This record gives sequence, C-alpha cells and structure tokens, in this order.
Amino acid sequence: MAIFRQKSVQFLSTGFVLLLLLSSGLQAAENVNIPRTADGNPDFNGIWQAIGSANWDIEPHAADFGPLVELGAIGAIPAGLGIVGGGEIPYTAAARTQQQLNKADWLSLDPVVKCYMPGVPRANYMPFPFQIIQSPEHVVMAYEFASASRIVYMNRPDFEAPIFSWMGHSRGHFEGDTLVIDVTDQMPDTWLDHAGNHHTDALRVTERYTHMGPNSVMYEATLEDPNVYTRPWTVKFPLYRRLEENMQLLEFKCVEFTEELIYGHLRKGADSE
Repeated sequence: MAIFRQKSVQFLSTGFVLLLLLSSGLQAAENVNIPRTADGNPDFNGIWQAIGSANWDIEPHAADFGPLVELGAIGAIPAGLGIVGGGEIPYTAAARTQQQLNKADWLSLDPVVKCYMPGVPRANYMPFPFQIIQSPEHVVMAYEFASASRIVYMNRPDFEAPIFSWMGHSRGHFEGDTLVIDVTDQMPDTWLDHAGNHHTDALRVTERYTHMGPNSVMYEATLEDPNVYTRPWTVKFPLYRRLEENMQLLEFKCVEFTEELIYGHLRKGADSE
C-alpha cells in the first residue's frame, strides 16, 4: 500500500510538472504571435483606442441624465462596469468629499471641457484614438484630443523632469514582453473622468502595456498618491488596434470650440455697452 501511495504521489507530481510545462509552452507559443521590432521587443507601433464609458466615470455607474437636459438621450451618460480594480477608488474621506463636489459641477470644472490636455491615464481611455511610434530610445504617444502628446524615455531611469506638465514625465523599460512606463510630475489639475475623480501633484502612475494578440493590448495602470488615496490602486482595460484602411489621427484642435464657453461672457458684455 505504501509503495502504491508513493507511486501515486510521484505520478501526480509528474503530471503537475507536465501541466506547468505545457502551460509555459502555450504561453510561449502565444508570445511568438505578437508583433516585434527589429531588436526583438514587442512592437506597439500603430493607432489604438479603448472602448467603453470610463471617460464618464472610471468607477461602476448606472446610466444617468447628462449635464444638459436639452440634448435628451444623445446627451445622457451611458452605464459602465468601471475599470477600477475592486470597483472603488480608495479615497481618504476628505478626498471623496471633494470628488462629489467636483462631480456636482463637472461641466464647469472638468479641465477637458476647456480643452486642457487630459493627463495619464485618462488620455488612454477617452473616446479618441491615439498613436504609438516606437524606437529603441523613445516611445512617442500622440493623442487626437487637443493634439496632446508625450515622449517616453526608454532605459533612462535617472532622467528627472525639469517641470510639472499636463501629460507628465514618462520613463519606460521592458519587463519581458510588457512595456512598463513610470509617469510622474503631472499637473494636479487634471481629472481622471467627468465624475470628478482627482489627484494631486504627488500622483505616480505605473503603466503596463501587454500584447494579447497582434491587434489588442491589455493596459493596466497603478496609481499612487498619498495625499488623496489610502493605498495604491489599479485600472485595467483593453486597447484595440484601429484597422480601417488609411487609418490616421485627424485633427481635434478643440481650443476654438471652447472660446465661447470661456470668453463668451466678455464678448456679450462688450455688446451690451
């Protein structure tokens, strides 16, 4: 009986090892299918876009009235399952109160309404495409909204940001087949969505881009900001390659769309005098 048990354990152990090897082999086979650059790294060149309602609210939310009832159904807010790990941002009590105040008046307060650059990670899940241009030394990300862009400095971990900026300071490297980007020094004014989710200038975003196939990438970002969050937390969603013939970024220079909103009261005042 003891010999039988020993052989059973050996059989199970061998089977487990074989299962791990098979799983690793399948993973390797999958990795062979992803596009690669001449230097062997995963190739992220292309135009990508997220699908979903995270730009409205990154936390789970029901459909709701939009800010202008005159727009009816086309101005309503679509429901969303959210992209936040665990479903809820771990705010401090004061920061959650501020988020609710932001949300109550978001049409006046949300910086993207005024055509300010959206920051990271929001730029990646807005309802606009963005393009990645990759080289061994740099990765450039160009966004259709507001003609925003950023340069990711590869393999330069000690390169410090000279100033705070709307799209932050990005330094990248590869961990296996994952592109990892550390984003710091963002302006504190950017929001994470229309729902008033916010941060301070202490925000640090660690982005991870991993191919799921030739035309899809899983995006995951960890956000840390001890001024407003009680712990680090993550967002996660897929990005899809735009495959239309002659696909390209088009202009969305939104400054002219905001002039009446921002300065219209000055013009009207002048007309009345």
